[in-house]
Amino acid sequence: MDINASMTDWSLGAAYVDGQVSPIKDAKIPMTDWGYRRSDVTYDVVGVYYGAFFRLDDHIRRFRASMDKLRLSPEESNEDIVRILTGLVQRTGLREAYVAMDCLRGKPLPGLPYHPAYGRAYLACFAIPWVWLFTEEQQARGVHALIAKTPRIPDASVDPTVKNFHWGDLTRASFEAHDAGFDTAVLLDHEGFLTEGPGFNVFAVIDGTVVSPPRGALEGITRLSVKELCAELGIPHDIRPVSRDDLEQADEVFFSTTAGGIMPVSRLGSRILGNDRPGPLSARLRETFWAKRREGWHATPITYGTAA
Repeated sequence: MDINASMTDWSLGAAYVDGQVSPIKDAKIPMTDWGYRRSDVTYDVVGVYYGAFFRLDDHIRRFRASMDKLRLSPEESNEDIVRILTGLVQRTGLREAYVAMDCLRGKPLPGLPYHPAYGRAYLACFAIPWVWLFTEEQQARGVHALIAKTPRIPDASVDPTVKNFHWGDLTRASFEAHDAGFDTAVLLDHEGFLTEGPGFNVFAVIDGTVVSPPRGALEGITRLSVKELCAELGIPHDIRPVSRDDLEQADEVFFSTTAGGIMPVSRLGSRILGNDRPGPLSARLRETFWAKRREGWHATPITYGTAA
């Protein structure tokens, strides 16, 4: 038995990079690889809460679809990825964890054409303590959001259904919101229709119907959960274009994300929604979401005490 390995502190997180497992603080990727130099990478994030993955199969499916669209083919199978992620969480012992899976393209080896077709794809995964996109205070009072002046990158240029590191527009919009005293921003496309926000899908409640946009946004796994909850609770749900006017005049607005679930909005620009508190329908969806999570909805339990 390796005494040093047995004494390693994994509590801050564990990583897997191209076949090697290490504490998160020791994980490294080559600086010359195109995953870093060119953002030639896709990723996904699955949450662990109550000691179980949430919708793990759905996240793996989306991750594989993203890799296929970017022509990234790592050696690991889907079953391997599940084993790797599970092993990382087991090492940390975390019952509430933020678990990421990245697939990066390396730089072509010397002698090969300087073209992405010749860069080997590999995985970099990690598990760290759970990350909330918004604080407990922000969730309790409702998120304060700004409709950004920055438009979303056109989906003809960067496919938003492929989870990616092209965050230039999202970061710029985040600073717009920060400078104006808001928690976050939502972005419209070049035609003025709703897309998404930095790390979350956006919903508007219009005349009792929960509405989200058909294009320009990631096909969120928590967004899928919202659709299922609406069907279960008898709440009308529709996917259709949402204009700026639709959004600004909506009865309620809320977000969905892996790093927080369902997040009601209480302020949108200068407009105060729901008496400056989460709206009733948004709050009901949020409460039901977490209640079902506690009951094991779409859960893949983790066996602790071992590390794969």
